[in-house]
Amino acid sequence: MPIVAVLGLLVLWGRELDGVMVAVVGVLLAGTVLVAVHHAEVIAAKVGEPFGSIVLAVSVTVIEVALIITLVSAGGPEAQTLARDTVFAAVMITMNGIVGIALLVGTFRHGTVRFNAEGSGSALATVAALATLGLVLPTFTSASGPVFTPSQLAFVAVAALVLYGMFIAN
Repeated sequence: MPIVAVLGLLVLWGRELDGVMVAVVGVLLAGTVLVAVHHAEVIAAKVGEPFGSIVLAVSVTVIEVALIITLVSAGGPEAQTLARDTVFAAVMITMNGIVGIALLVGTFRHGTVRFNAEGSGSALATVAALATLGLVLPTFTSASGPVFTPSQLAFVAVAALVLYGMFIAN
C-alpha cells in the first residue's frame, strides 16, 4: 500500500483533481496510515510495555502532525488556526468521546462498570493540564493574541515533558 501511495503521489503531484481522484487519494492515504499504524503496533507488541505504548503514541502523533502541517501549509492564511483547532478537537474526542464510548460499551457488556479512578484520573488530569498549558495559557498571558513568547514556549515545553514523565512513571 505505501508503494502504491507513493506512485499515486508521483503521478498526481501538482495536478487539479476531480472528485473521483480526490476519493482515490483519500483511500490511498487512509490505507497507508493504517499500514503504518499496524507496523507500529507489531513493533509495540515486540518491545512490550511501557515502550510499546510510547511507540504507538509517537507513530500516531507523527502521522497527525504531518497531516496538520500539510493542511496548514496548503490552506494559506485562512488555515492559521487549524493546528490549534485540530488539537482542541483531539482533546475533546479523547476526553469525551473515547471515555464515553468506553463507559457505554462496558456498561452494555458487563452491566455495572468498575472504573479505575487512579489510572484514568492521572491520564485525564495530564491531558487537561497539557490542554490548559497549550490552548488556554497563551490567550491570557500574551498581549499580541494567542501566541507564545519564546520564554512561555520554553516553559510549556519543559512543563509538558515533566507532566509526561510523571505520567509514564505513574
